Amino acid sequence: MMLNKGRHGRGQILSRASVELMTSDQLTPEQRAGCEVFFGTHSSWGFGMAVDIQRNEIFHTPGRFGWTGGHGTSAYTDPAEGMIGIIFTPRMMDSPEPPKVFTDFWTLAYGAME
Repeated sequence: MMLNKGRHGRGQILSRASVELMTSDQLTPEQRAGCEVFFGTHSSWGFGMAVDIQRNEIFHTPGRFGWTGGHGTSAYTDPAEGMIGIIFTPRMMDSPEPPKVFTDFWTLAYGAME
C-alpha cells in the first residue's frame, strides 16, 4: 500500500499526500546534526520511519523508506525501484551499526535487480 501511494486494490486507504509526507524527510539539516549515530549522513526521518536522502551504498537510494530494528528485523520500501524487502533474523544489534547480515542482504537484493 505504501509503495502504491496509499492505494490497496481499488481503494485509496491513505491519501497520496499523506504517504508522501510520511515517507519524506521531515528534519532540517540542523536537526540532523549530531544524529549520525542513528542516520549516518545518508538518511533522515519521515513520520515514523527512516528516509534515505542520498546514496552511499548500492541500497541507499534517495526516497527509500523503512526501518532497521534493534531486534533483528530490517524492512524497506524503494519506490524508485518498485521494491519491498524484509529480513527477519535472530541477530540483535549490539552497536549503532547494523549487523553485516543486513548490509549483505540489501546489497544482494539490489545487485540482483541490475
